[in-house]
Amino acid sequence: MMLGLDIPDYYSSLSTQTRWLVSAFGGIIMCKLSYEFTGIVTPLMFKGFSKLNKEQKLEWKNRGFSTFHALYVAIASLYIFLISDLFDESINDELIVYRKSTLSETILGMSSGYFLSDMAMIIWTYPTLGGLEYVLHHGLSTFAIMQSILTGEAEYYVFMVLFTESTTPFVNLRWYLDVAGMKSSVFYVWNGIAMFLGWLVARIVLFGFFFYHMYYHIDQVRQLHMVTFYALHMIPPVLAIMNLLWFFKIAKGMVRTLTKKTHTS
Repeated sequence: MMLGLDIPDYYSSLSTQTRWLVSAFGGIIMCKLSYEFTGIVTPLMFKGFSKLNKEQKLEWKNRGFSTFHALYVAIASLYIFLISDLFDESINDELIVYRKSTLSETILGMSSGYFLSDMAMIIWTYPTLGGLEYVLHHGLSTFAIMQSILTGEAEYYVFMVLFTESTTPFVNLRWYLDVAGMKSSVFYVWNGIAMFLGWLVARIVLFGFFFYHMYYHIDQVRQLHMVTFYALHMIPPVLAIMNLLWFFKIAKGMVRTLTKKTHTS
C-alpha cells in the first residue's frame, strides 16, 4: 500500500519492462525540457551568460537538468522513505529486499532516463562535461537502477543511494558562482560549507548506514538473485570510495577558501 499518490490502472497493468521504457523515456524528456528551460531562463537572470564560451554554455545547461533531477529524486526518495509505507517493516512481513510498487518503479525508471541522458552527453562531448570517473559513476548507477527494476529486488538500497544526489545542487551552484565571477562572495563560502556538510551526511554517513542495514538484513540479501547479490556487494563500495575521494577534495577546497577569507578580512 502506498499513501498519497494514485497510479492509473491502465499504467499499473503494463508489464514491468514496458513501464520502465515509458518512465525512462519520460526521464529523458524531463532532461531535455529542463535543459532547454535553463538555456531560456538563465540569460534573463545572468546577463553574463551570453559572454560565456560554447563549452561553458553547454555545461551550464547540462547542470540545469542535473540539478532538476537531483531535486526530483531527493524529494521522491524522502516521500518513499518517510511518507509512504512501502518500506515500513511494521506494516507487513514481506521481505524488505523484495518490496516495490508501481510508483517506486516509475521514479527509478525516470531516474535511469536521466543517467542515460547525462552519460550520453558526457561521452558525446568528452571530456568537456567530465572524465572517466563520471562515466563510471553513471554507468554503475544506470546498471543498478535497471537491475532493480527488472528483477524487482533491492529497491530499498537503490533509493538510499539515489538520495545522495541531494548534494548535487550545491555542487552545481558552486560551479555557477565560480563561472559567474562570484568566487569571492559570501554566498560562495556558505554554499561551500553547505556542500561539505551535505556531502558528509548524504554520501558518507548514509553510506555507513547503508552497509550496516544490508549486513543486518544479510539473511534477506542472501535470497536475492545472484546478479543483484553481487551488484550490492560491488557497486556501493565503488561509489563509496569515489564519494570519499571527492569528499577529501571538497574538504580541502573549503579549508583553502576559509583560510583565504580569514587572511583577507
